[in-house]
Amino acid sequence: MSDWDSEQYLKFSAERTRPAIDLAERLTVIAPGRVLDLGCGPGNSTAILKQYFPSAEILGVDNSPDMLAKARQDYPELSFRLFDINDSLSTLGAGWDVIFANASLQWVPDHRTLLRRLLDALTENGELAVQIPLQNKAPFHALLRRKATSQTWASFFPEIRKVHILDELEYCELLQTYAGAFSMWESDYFHILESPQAVLQWYRGTGLRPYLKWLSPEKQAEFQQELLAETETLFPRLQDGSVVFQFARLFFVARKKSAANALSRA
Repeated sequence: MSDWDSEQYLKFSAERTRPAIDLAERLTVIAPGRVLDLGCGPGNSTAILKQYFPSAEILGVDNSPDMLAKARQDYPELSFRLFDINDSLSTLGAGWDVIFANASLQWVPDHRTLLRRLLDALTENGELAVQIPLQNKAPFHALLRRKATSQTWASFFPEIRKVHILDELEYCELLQTYAGAFSMWESDYFHILESPQAVLQWYRGTGLRPYLKWLSPEKQAEFQQELLAETETLFPRLQDGSVVFQFARLFFVARKKSAANALSRA
């Protein structure tokens, strides 16, 4: 996959940062020593964590050099490192009081194994905080998959991006089994964007990337024009012509199961 474009991603920085704030507000760990921002992107979520935990050692990690370059430029006082979530967390050192994953895990397969790995990397009573865009409920993603698999376009895409999201009950079952106390909630964000073109701009920074990488510039323009024509009908319009862009997200904060609790359930 081509690298992320931090400038494109940050065209909607306020809207993309709001869920990170909402997730950080639900953490209950008192004065954590070490905090890991897993999939930190351009560092906006890492900066939020530093505001909440100014005395903590905070590390932001991402697998995109472009995102990390932007993070280091905008937040030179913070620490960032190149890292892939699929790699062993032990390379980052042991004992995290908080692992924070804001809109990053949907790019990673096998959440049943992944969540256990993340919980295992926490200190006693540490917390895992996760926010996942519910792309399986997003009308634009349904349109994108339908268009990419159509007779006109299917031959251009060697693979269709798989969204790695379990359903809510599966996450509840996993956390009930492997975590201590946890809370889970969903939020619908109603972003007011200026036009359907702005919706397309939003997805150029995320979900469109795996498709555009396969297309020539000419075909990219043609593909996006077809998407735009149908995007016009997907979202409500206000009287001034702006678009109500509804975006659903799943959140959970899970505390590591204590050793005593784990033994009592064994």
